[in-house]
Amino acid sequence: MTEPHNKTVPATQADSALSGADDYSRHIPVMLDEVISALQPQAGKLYVDGTFGAGGYTRRILQSGANVLAIDRDPNAIAAGQAMVEVFQGQLRLVHARFSQLEDVLGDMRPQGVVLDIGVSSMQIDEAERGFSFQKDGPLDMRMSGQGLSAADVVNQYKTGDLARIFNFLGEERHAGRIARMIVKRRENAPFTRTRDLANAIEMLVGRHPKDRIHPATRVFQALRIYVNDELGELARALIAAERALVPGGRLVIVTFHSLEDRIVKRFFADRAGGGGGSRHLPEAHMRQGSFTPAVKGAISAGEEEALVNPRARSAKLRAGIRTQYPPLKADYSIFGLPALPEFDDVKWK
Repeated sequence: MTEPHNKTVPATQADSALSGADDYSRHIPVMLDEVISALQPQAGKLYVDGTFGAGGYTRRILQSGANVLAIDRDPNAIAAGQAMVEVFQGQLRLVHARFSQLEDVLGDMRPQGVVLDIGVSSMQIDEAERGFSFQKDGPLDMRMSGQGLSAADVVNQYKTGDLARIFNFLGEERHAGRIARMIVKRRENAPFTRTRDLANAIEMLVGRHPKDRIHPATRVFQALRIYVNDELGELARALIAAERALVPGGRLVIVTFHSLEDRIVKRFFADRAGGGGGSRHLPEAHMRQGSFTPAVKGAISAGEEEALVNPRARSAKLRAGIRTQYPPLKADYSIFGLPALPEFDDVKWK
């Protein structure tokens, strides 16, 4: 994508060309109208979709006549998106990378907007062989990129205390210690390799009341997925990268799906609003100039109608900011309050 394009592909043509091309067409993008309203794509301008997935946001941005550089760490998503590249000739570039690498991917280009849909996609959950869900039995994997430590590696090799910390901090699981001890004891005789095996073992330990809304293994699976893919660290790095990459007036739009993610985004925009670190009595010389102003008020939730049609939207929250003309602030990751968890390369196996 070396020069801007200003060609608008009609929605009917694009949808017809892409429908039925692959299973990714079944994915419903969350809060699509709200995302586009906050992003305000303009024809001929460049936008980054940092979580391409099935291309729901990208498709709508492209239909406005804008150009998109779309990133995804999942090679399956990149492969499935080639049909869209062909339809929107010259407008779309797909890159296999993590969204925290968006500066490296962009090079000298400066986007007018960045959009991020945080978390696992519906397609990944539905594909049993990816191991994201225990609704269908599959290998205990959960890696979005297919590389690095798998969930099975973590479950079968991490110490009891490290497992408990992961389940507690990332899953907010109140039985974290009990579950960690059970896993370490059970794996001595039979390692965990399948999703339903782990889910059933947790259910047998914790029990399940008929009125429980979620399966007792849900929070553990969430914690493992977030940890294996370093989702919170990726989000924090992506926010900092977007701040440095966006042009003045550019928009950053993020959709999150649970409180841990939303807290990080909320803290980032609060810190980037500038000011004097919370004191209005500081001399003007010590006041920081903000790098973002709000594009929406607080957090926007999905409407009732969308939540009924798309269960994934029920927990979604959208926050957005507009880049000011002031330089990016110092990359201080302490503002995010990330939990202290074992590092992949510094884990002491039991």
